[in-house]
Amino acid sequence: MRKIITLLLSLFFTISGVYAESITKTLNSLNVNKSAISISVKEITTGNVVYSLNSKMPMIPASTLKLVTSAAAFDTLGADFNFTTDLYKSTNNDLYLKLSGDPFLKTSDLEYLMSEAKAKNIVEPKNIYFDDTLFDNVEWGEGWQWDDDLNSSMPKFSIYNLDRNLLKIEVTPTSNNMPADIIVKPFYPITFMNLVNTDRKTKNNSISIERNSSIAPNILNVSGTVAKTAFFAIPVNDTKRYFTLRLEEAIRNKKIEYYKSIKSAKLPSDNVYLVAQSKHEIAAVMSDILKNSNNLSAETLFKIAGAKWSDSIGCAENSVKMLNDYLTKSGISYDDIKVVDGSGVSKNNILTADFMTDFLIYKSKDENFENFKTLLPAPGEGTLKNRMLYFKDFLRAKTGT
Repeated sequence: MRKIITLLLSLFFTISGVYAESITKTLNSLNVNKSAISISVKEITTGNVVYSLNSKMPMIPASTLKLVTSAAAFDTLGADFNFTTDLYKSTNNDLYLKLSGDPFLKTSDLEYLMSEAKAKNIVEPKNIYFDDTLFDNVEWGEGWQWDDDLNSSMPKFSIYNLDRNLLKIEVTPTSNNMPADIIVKPFYPITFMNLVNTDRKTKNNSISIERNSSIAPNILNVSGTVAKTAFFAIPVNDTKRYFTLRLEEAIRNKKIEYYKSIKSAKLPSDNVYLVAQSKHEIAAVMSDILKNSNNLSAETLFKIAGAKWSDSIGCAENSVKMLNDYLTKSGISYDDIKVVDGSGVSKNNILTADFMTDFLIYKSKDENFENFKTLLPAPGEGTLKNRMLYFKDFLRAKTGT
């Protein structure tokens, strides 16, 4: 028995030595100061360290944080959880739209809800209300960069999530040396300072879009030259306003007679019944988070899990407490980490490489690990669409920038 153990240990150290030599060779070829790099490689069944470099050094995890926050949220909400947007009618002939911040909710879903109301002969509601009480009104995470407010991968997130909280901008050339046409689809009240010139002699567009949110959040400065129609997606600066406009359109399109404003009010606990429901499964949201690294989905999932865990309002504080409770139950120390959002966008997040490998080893022992693993992109998918293709069929990974 002692000989077998000795042989296994010898094999382990031989394999470890090969890994260490390979990693060291790679690091040396990068010409990067090793003090800026943190690496932790551990054997998954035993937890033995295969390779370590500054593995306990605090680092900014970026989107790799989504591995941890989404796992905690999934554990809290359960595999059967659905994001639902529910339309209720009261005996007083009022309509209530109970919101969950569904990151997959689209204008077409609002059209469906209103068509169901019309089909049930609800054509002249007395009042229409939003129940937006599940979340707080904080629409960006702590430490998010204000100068990234036009970054389509970092839209505001709220209980009023709709159409990914993005506006579609089209810049179309006109006559040569004349200003371009700029439109937004669908309608949203925004003003363009149009400094884009049509130049049909060039083959490529050169267009920049800027906004000074502190001075004029509804004015976009668009400049440059355009040769062919260009398409941009930019974040909505007022999610509630955008949601309200799309709902009002759906009401008109379904010929429901309602001309008042839509206000906020909590859904009554009695004398109401469900008219219709839009829902999206948590599995689809998890895939969007891990395969595509979608920040809106990550933040919304983290926030709604915090709301359920605390049986209170969805906010960053409750979500972090939910995460810490999950790590405590998992037996993973979180003394050396700091988490302030669900997506990893904030530079205030801090993890260590050792924490991450400890988490992955814990997760690998979960009975649903194989399902979790398939949610991660393989080379050729999601964030690995054009990366690490030589590892296809041998790798699942979460990237961060």
